[in-house]
Amino acid sequence: MRAVGIAILFLAAGMVIGVASEPLRVVQSLDVARYVGLWYAVASIPTSFEKQCVQGTTAEYTLLENGQIEVVNTCYDAGGRKDVATGRAWIPDLSYPAKLRVSFVRFLGFWWFSAPYWVIDLAPDYSYAVVGHPSRKFGWILSRTPTLAEDTLGSIIDRIEDQGYTFADFRWIDQSIHLPDTTDEADASDCP
Repeated sequence: MRAVGIAILFLAAGMVIGVASEPLRVVQSLDVARYVGLWYAVASIPTSFEKQCVQGTTAEYTLLENGQIEVVNTCYDAGGRKDVATGRAWIPDLSYPAKLRVSFVRFLGFWWFSAPYWVIDLAPDYSYAVVGHPSRKFGWILSRTPTLAEDTLGSIIDRIEDQGYTFADFRWIDQSIHLPDTTDEADASDCP
């Protein structure tokens, strides 16, 4: 009986490892012209240089004449200070448009130390996207609006977990800085 229990344990461990070791799948097509614009980060597994970001994280992408994409990431730290990082993204192999590379280090006219930026989930209307890293150590859930509907978010979570991510590794990003302030409207409605 003990041998059966050990066999089941190894089988379960193999299934978990098997999911995580499968290559990360990207979306089949990506229309860069539709993808560019402003995105709000709803949740992320942040990189080391994003750890100070506690609210208002956005990414704005602009298509450049040379086909590359200017990346402007903005966030706010605990003291409310704005942090901006500008970088460049590109598609190294046009056969795989959802497998981009991105760099935030420019030196001597070149972009150094690029990292994978893979679009692994994308709404048909480009209202949300999920960006992943082949290691699954980083990830971002992006939305065209500061919030996502609960059912949409639930479906996204299911799909990223099917890809070997653990959603518990993600942290929620406070986007209240980008929401309209309705306190004045509420106060005005109290007036006769």
